Amino acid sequence: MTTLHEQTVDLYPTRGRTEGTVPRQDPVVWSAPDAPGPFGPAELLGFERDGFATVDALLTPDEVGLYRAELDRLIADPAVRADERSVVEPKSRDVRSVFEVHRISGLFADLVRDERVVGRARQILGSEVYVHQSRINVKPGFGASGFYWHSDFETWHAEDGLPRMRAVSVSVALTDNHETNGGLMIMPGSHRTFLGCAGGTPEDNYRQSLRMQEAGTPSHDAVREFARPNGIRLFTGPAGSATWFDCNCMHGSGDNITPYPRSNVFIVFNSVENTAVEPFAAPGRRPEFIGARDFTPVR
Repeated sequence: MTTLHEQTVDLYPTRGRTEGTVPRQDPVVWSAPDAPGPFGPAELLGFERDGFATVDALLTPDEVGLYRAELDRLIADPAVRADERSVVEPKSRDVRSVFEVHRISGLFADLVRDERVVGRARQILGSEVYVHQSRINVKPGFGASGFYWHSDFETWHAEDGLPRMRAVSVSVALTDNHETNGGLMIMPGSHRTFLGCAGGTPEDNYRQSLRMQEAGTPSHDAVREFARPNGIRLFTGPAGSATWFDCNCMHGSGDNITPYPRSNVFIVFNSVENTAVEPFAAPGRRPEFIGARDFTPVR
């Protein structure tokens, strides 16, 4: 267990006057390669090397149908749309994301507790875990906007106060991911270097960043340098597939101008030994539905 003093030391400075890089100060996989769990040793070694791992059929077709129906129910519910946890597209006014979905929906709460899901998080992080963030993402097509290149950890460190790189995300596809409908892109190996971004954090930045992120984004030169060693990996696959990726991976996604929707459920697990402190580079905490302050382990 890290001490309070160790937690409050800023190993990853960001949002200053200039952009700069820092080598990763933390392990990628916190448990032994042969640690028991859903991932095999080769998958954990691949995660260590690349910063991500894919599971081709995490969910069965019947399970995909259940979760997709629940997603459709939630985004059609006027009460959910009116909730502050929902984010709508600036132009179309379609629902873009619904946060804290594991608290809104019993079905998605069950997915979080599923050993196929939480067991992999425990393997990677080497401890009990809690949910730092959950949401459903909807890219219905015909112009749904993407996300520019960024490291999630940069934001979670700066604005939520996560001290160390001991968090992992999983994106579970509820629709087919094609090469054309705004899929997830990751730069392999980018998780080994932290990019401290230039510029401050505006007050209540989350209101803007959930629609279009500006604070905490890299320069064009930085994107070129991060992509140079290993290029960019675009993730495709059928509904029910999943991608696990390290909190510090440089990643993004394009707009979806096709008629084919792309929807997923996104869960962030953080180690109970890496609980949030005060933000490192923001005037105040983000709301708890974006950055949890309930550190109860997933059981």
